[in-house]
Amino acid sequence: MNAPLPQDWSDANQACLVAEFARLTALLAGEAADTAACDATRQALPAPAAIDQLSDTFGLSRFERDLLLLCAGVELDGRLAKACAAAQGQATPTVDFHLALERLDMPHWSALAPARPLRQWRLLELERPSTPGGSPLHIDERILHHLTGIDYLDPRLEPLLRPVESAPLLAPAHGAIVEQALQRLEASASFPAVLQLHGSDRSGQEDTAAAIAAGLGLRLYALEATDIPAEAQELAALAVLWQREAALLGAALLIVTGDGDEHLVRRLLQRLGGLVLLSGREPLALDEATPQWRIDRPEAADQQQLWQAALGASAERVNGTLAGVAAQFQLSARQIHGLGQRLAPALEQGEPASQALWSACRTTAQGSELDRLAQRIEPRAGWDDIVLPEAQLATLRQIATQLRHRLTVYEQWGFASQGPRGLGISALFEGESGTGKTLAAEVIAHAVGLDLYRIDLSAVVSKYIGETEKNLRRVFDAAEASGAILLFDEADALFGKRSEVKDSHDRYANIEVSYLLQRMEAYRGLAILTTNHKAALDPAFQRRLRFILRFPFPDQAQREAIWRGTFPDAAPLDGIDYLKLARLGATGGAIRNIALNAAFLAAEDGSAVGMAQLLRAARLEAAKRDKPPSEAETRGWV
Repeated sequence: MNAPLPQDWSDANQACLVAEFARLTALLAGEAADTAACDATRQALPAPAAIDQLSDTFGLSRFERDLLLLCAGVELDGRLAKACAAAQGQATPTVDFHLALERLDMPHWSALAPARPLRQWRLLELERPSTPGGSPLHIDERILHHLTGIDYLDPRLEPLLRPVESAPLLAPAHGAIVEQALQRLEASASFPAVLQLHGSDRSGQEDTAAAIAAGLGLRLYALEATDIPAEAQELAALAVLWQREAALLGAALLIVTGDGDEHLVRRLLQRLGGLVLLSGREPLALDEATPQWRIDRPEAADQQQLWQAALGASAERVNGTLAGVAAQFQLSARQIHGLGQRLAPALEQGEPASQALWSACRTTAQGSELDRLAQRIEPRAGWDDIVLPEAQLATLRQIATQLRHRLTVYEQWGFASQGPRGLGISALFEGESGTGKTLAAEVIAHAVGLDLYRIDLSAVVSKYIGETEKNLRRVFDAAEASGAILLFDEADALFGKRSEVKDSHDRYANIEVSYLLQRMEAYRGLAILTTNHKAALDPAFQRRLRFILRFPFPDQAQREAIWRGTFPDAAPLDGIDYLKLARLGATGGAIRNIALNAAFLAAEDGSAVGMAQLLRAARLEAAKRDKPPSEAETRGWV
């Protein structure tokens, strides 16, 4: 006779529960319990029954185990429910502690003590905690379902926790950290254990944490530190429910921290066991023995490997572009994998590879955080649209050249190995309003295919100590992924002759300036400061800038060139004399304002743009400065 096929765990676990309920039914009826049937069903299980796993996990005594089963059986087994009601002489079955002490084996009074497992881990609930002996007992719904083999995250935790799946791609440097962490945990073999992951790559921290948890055979759930309750009772309930879930599901917790969360995180950590990982921009000040690793966005070499893996066979089509992409865009492994999944089919169908890859990276790196902190300027102007002396144009082209060839100089030629300081391209554009400072930044951005963001420094600077640095940090952190060109307007609001410290505000002003320059020097893109008054900037600060470019007031020949390039081809013109217009002392910005206002005047007149409208517009523009144009400047216009 062939041996019967083994039951799967779910069916065998159910059979084990039925046998346990039959044993308890006999005990309630005062009959001999059939323990052999329980042993037989347990032997048929390919893995321990849920009740046995739970008893071992939470350290239940034999009496506590049976009490939990009795409460479960009243909900699941009709015969046990009837036996319970009959034992109490009631029509409705209820379980109370007096009945359990009377009928179950090896009873002890401490089973319902708050510090014992049944109540400590909320396996059972007392309907009337003030009278535990006679209070009806109810099994927690989550525990009831667990005993039947149905596992899920406790609904009370679902609004707070989100599952973190294992990442399909992991940066090589982050993979090395996973190995180090696993070795550290295996060597210590002690829990609770807290690991800190910090740095600029939030998604990389999550992926690394998920890989560490998976290496230990654990699921990972993430909790935002801002969702940690401040009220002590709610905090305690969260800690108990999580630890229970961690034991039932085999899970680890990732707490995502931010500014101002340290107090709440510390309070929660004091109550937690198991494996807890912390993720944040900066590490929390915990015990010195707490291991921590820095998880920043992958460096260029790691990004190239990630691109190769993400694109698969399609990587050969963009091999010449990968180095430039890796140098310019600091994307996470998760972002690279997502782009690879989206781009690979298009590349296989023959879409222009290099352009598609660059555009996709640029779009992905346009973070909403940076859009909230700065004004994005769409770069449309080219080299033909800016009029400057040849020396200034040569400097602008040199800045664009350095942006294009950073990977070659920094990585291939080894300059980056000497440290991050000075690797950022920093520039100061000085000149009065309208001389082309913003336009020059736009031209560079258009030439190298990057985004341009304008940050008003006068809005960033705060009178509150430390707030300016915090604002600047948010800007640079948000810009790191794209390497966008950052244009800091109104540098005079922060840069002044502040090297002489007269009071605490001067000291902190110097700290703010130093912080800005430090971030500019380490920034992987181009950061530009603009000012109308270079003389107000301390020479010590100027020496830390790679380029200082003066935008002069345009001479007559330059003004003529600006006038000739101001009107669109579709604009109707009538009798424009560019030589006469060039006599007007105006910056490029003022000239564009005059041309635009003249176009509206012509539209109102129902005519083409002529010298009469330009004269009226010039007077309107001059009125803003309370300095009307001279007769010599406008003679012969009309």
